[in-house]
Amino acid sequence: MEGVDYIKNIEGAERRFFSSEVRKVANTEADKEAGKDTLPEIEGYAAKFNSVTVIGRYWQFEEEILPGAFDDVLNDDVRCLFNHDPNYVLGRSKGGKGTLTLTADTVGLKYAYKTPNRGYAIDLADAIGEGDVSESSFAFAVSEEIWIYGDESKGVLDKRQIVKFSKLYDVAPVTFPAYQDTEVAQRCATAYREKNNIPDERSQGKNKGLSVLDAQITINKNSF
Repeated sequence: MEGVDYIKNIEGAERRFFSSEVRKVANTEADKEAGKDTLPEIEGYAAKFNSVTVIGRYWQFEEEILPGAFDDVLNDDVRCLFNHDPNYVLGRSKGGKGTLTLTADTVGLKYAYKTPNRGYAIDLADAIGEGDVSESSFAFAVSEEIWIYGDESKGVLDKRQIVKFSKLYDVAPVTFPAYQDTEVAQRCATAYREKNNIPDERSQGKNKGLSVLDAQITINKNSF
């Protein structure tokens, strides 16, 4: 059984899972002819921009990562972990250097690493090559976001737009995507409502909704 995610012990940390291609990059013919190490490179997207995802089971909201959100965290001390387990390190990037490469392109946050000569990493490369592992996750903290409040009576969910990340903890190829944790996001939404004296009308059995213009308020968590 999968253990408890280590980020549960980090205040403000969250994790998201994405069904995006993780693939094994074939070695070049030149490398093969030169007799170089044939351990493959693995690459994938931990997150994609402008892709709206429904988060949560009991309290649901939409979430979208805006372009530029990762700009401040690409030089963080970031590990690539199999199944987000610190015992299975695949690569590490610190100060933008190391065995893990992180780039933010027009699609999203891309990660890549050369398969290390470790049994679990070699087995994982085989599983990725066969298509048995195809999901990714990443752990993060948010510094700036926008909430657009929906209308429950019309089936319109609240929407969270992530403008800036304050911390990137890890990226991870994963076997199974877990249910997205909403605890931190829910606390943020509640704190904003309380700070600005906005009643949560859904708790009273009704929801008149806010206009998009009124609801698009940028939240800087450091001001809480």
